[in-house]
Amino acid sequence: MKILQTELPGLLIIEPDVFRDERGYFCETYNQQKLSQLGFNQTFVQDNESMSSKGVLRGIHFQKPPFAQAKLVRVVRGSIIDFAVDLRKGSPTYGKYKAVELDSETKRMLYLPEGFGHAFVSLEDNTIFSYKCSNFYNKESESGILWSDEDLNIDWKIDNPILSDKDKILGKLKDFDSPFTFEE
Repeated sequence: MKILQTELPGLLIIEPDVFRDERGYFCETYNQQKLSQLGFNQTFVQDNESMSSKGVLRGIHFQKPPFAQAKLVRVVRGSIIDFAVDLRKGSPTYGKYKAVELDSETKRMLYLPEGFGHAFVSLEDNTIFSYKCSNFYNKESESGILWSDEDLNIDWKIDNPILSDKDKILGKLKDFDSPFTFEE
């Protein structure tokens, strides 16, 4: 298992060891002991899963404190482009995003610490997306940033995404008073 740093502080790409042979493959998608030995010490309390059609865009979502969530995201079937947006006040990369392709073939995962907005675009029909959360879901803490916010200037790699009604009306970054603080 390898942990790769990104240009956004705290945002990590995790590459598990995948063992393949004529029967298929095996990999550990989460091993707290191995990750801890690599310096990764996040506790998770909830797992979520969704299935999306090709062209679905979900996000940019997050939960506000005291129910903020760190997430470890991966694709079980299919492929996505995953987007993490830094929303931490004082961060040198505040308002910047990182796009990472995740798929069921490579098994790469993305770790988003608290204070990141999260979104993804499904590249295939019946894509199954799974993620671990460091805190329980709380409806009153649910929030987000409008996917098409021109201040973020995200290249979604898609022209006409399929959106939920909620994702069509989220607020813009310039109007967002971030409750998240960057800590080195």
